[in-house]
Amino acid sequence: MLNALQERTDSRHDRSTPSDEQLTAAIERAQSALATRQRPDGHWLFDLEADATIPAEYILLEHYLDRIDMGLQRRLGLYLRRIQGEHGGWPLYHGGRFDLSATVKAYFALKAIGDDVDAPHMARARSAILAAGGAERANVFTRFQLALFGQIPWRGTPCMPVEIMLLPRWFFFNIWNTSYWSRTVMTPLLVLAALRPVARNPHRIGVRELFRADPERVRDWIRGPYRSPWGPVFKRIDATLRPLERLVPGPLRRHAIAAARRFVEPRLNGLDGLGAIYPAMANSVMMFDALGVPADDPRAATAWESVRRLLVDRGDGPEDEAFCQPCVSPIWDTGLAGLALAEAAAAVPGAHSDATAARLDQAAAWLRPRQVLDVKGDWAVRNPGLAPGGWAFQYENPHYPDVDDTAVVGMLLHRHDPAGNARALERARAWIVGMQSRNGGWGAFDIDNDLDLLNHIPFADHGALLDPPTADVTARCVSFLAQLGDAADRPVIEHGIDFLRREQEADGSWFGRWGTNYIYGTWSVLCALNAAGLPHDDPMIARAVDWLLSVQRPDGGWGEDCASFEDATPGTYHESLPSQTGWALLGLMAAGQRNHPAVARGIDHLTRTQDAGGEWQELPYNAVGFPRVFYLRYHGYRLFFPLMALARYRALGRSNGDRVQHGF
Repeated sequence: MLNALQERTDSRHDRSTPSDEQLTAAIERAQSALATRQRPDGHWLFDLEADATIPAEYILLEHYLDRIDMGLQRRLGLYLRRIQGEHGGWPLYHGGRFDLSATVKAYFALKAIGDDVDAPHMARARSAILAAGGAERANVFTRFQLALFGQIPWRGTPCMPVEIMLLPRWFFFNIWNTSYWSRTVMTPLLVLAALRPVARNPHRIGVRELFRADPERVRDWIRGPYRSPWGPVFKRIDATLRPLERLVPGPLRRHAIAAARRFVEPRLNGLDGLGAIYPAMANSVMMFDALGVPADDPRAATAWESVRRLLVDRGDGPEDEAFCQPCVSPIWDTGLAGLALAEAAAAVPGAHSDATAARLDQAAAWLRPRQVLDVKGDWAVRNPGLAPGGWAFQYENPHYPDVDDTAVVGMLLHRHDPAGNARALERARAWIVGMQSRNGGWGAFDIDNDLDLLNHIPFADHGALLDPPTADVTARCVSFLAQLGDAADRPVIEHGIDFLRREQEADGSWFGRWGTNYIYGTWSVLCALNAAGLPHDDPMIARAVDWLLSVQRPDGGWGEDCASFEDATPGTYHESLPSQTGWALLGLMAAGQRNHPAVARGIDHLTRTQDAGGEWQELPYNAVGFPRVFYLRYHGYRLFFPLMALARYRALGRSNGDRVQHGF
């Protein structure tokens, strides 16, 4: 099959491979463009963009608290209006289909800013919402937002009594059986649901016009389609619990609220916020407000400031926009940028070598002290004897390091200076080994966080209450451990490889839980299998190569957007994208295909689409928070991965080898 695909791809494109001089020039331009974005203290940080829901929720939070910054709200409004879709509503990613919940929030936010409900963009959005069943059919988190503003009764939200905080670990539903993001978002939300505060909402903005039925008369807030037969069962349980909740004794409720506070307050995380993610941070602000904590109390004031620090505000000009990020990504960005520069230095030694080495020294010096060494976070509930040693995604988030960031940072530190970073690497290695789940895979933040039953409760209509092992995260852990080469880790690596074998799709690809999507997952796994020393003719690798070749586009690139999380054909899109092209090329080269004509065409595509400043441009979203619910656009991916692919192509050509020597 591989030979047939080679003949097919040979006929697609007759452009020649760029000359060595052209390739070198492209690498040097990209290297320079990325290097100049390094911050003075040694780290990189790129914008992290989600959909309309986060900036819309931020606007509503200002109205909830009556802390309205009209200049900022005007700029947020410019952003929201620009990203409205042609269908009249707001999508979850660039060019995506109408999403009811995102559209309800965006409409509500724009109305709060002062947009006329009869303005064309508002009328189109309202019409689309009503045609989709009205705001009563929005998702759980949207309905909580509506309840906080008094737009629906609280029975429009699932029954989630704060007494959940008191449930023991042996009970199937307890906070430790949920993911880190669910835990941090849900805990302050449970307090809000118990206290049922009402937004200050000084302009008395409401959105009853978005409902097809009077919210007071709606009785079927929870309804199908259900993902399993458990859905109707949990709906009946919800109906049973709801009247019983009114009978909870006052002392027990106060005890449960106190337990929630005992969870939240040690994890407030300073100016980086609870869980360092927007929904948890915003909920903590509202929780303190509902509890009567003064706005100038250090806990409340710092929680509010942590939310404000997520804003990306372009300025105060008439066309300047602002948006709110779901979180920030400095550790991830620095790890990936450093690896891209290290690859470039290996490919084009000489002129930039000393400068690149100095930049990597700075990056390593910035990263090392951010390793979490003195906090046993929530992950320790399942492995209390394991010493900490990971890195988080954000500047600070010591309760929630993740193995993906840890593996990427570890591979950079090992590649740059294994002796100088030996202590940090050993702590990271031991932590990652200890975070492996029973099935051989790794989740991002927790061990064996895979009780799928919980994804069928009414609160979990997003289907992402858990953090189970995934192929992409597992691949990164295998890559890191294999790159370190400790013989004692071989059984751990083999267990991980067995998990990856089981996870391969029938077409040869792997699902990408945290990136878009099958191209991302397949690249990740091929890098791991190469690092682990599997022969390139292993059937698992051969099937993956065949699949990547089959989805190459006629222009030589690869493209995939978030529709592949929604049952669109894996690995396809109407245009080639820089990040996906980089991933596909890196995957093929990891599989020993550096000299395949398809790789040459991909390299040609990247050199042709690079702009004069040494960068690539990419509007489609390239990552995912929760499939089908929440997507992300990493603004740095368009720089990291094309540079890495070009550099690796040249480095392998210079060495006349076909095996990549590093895990990433």
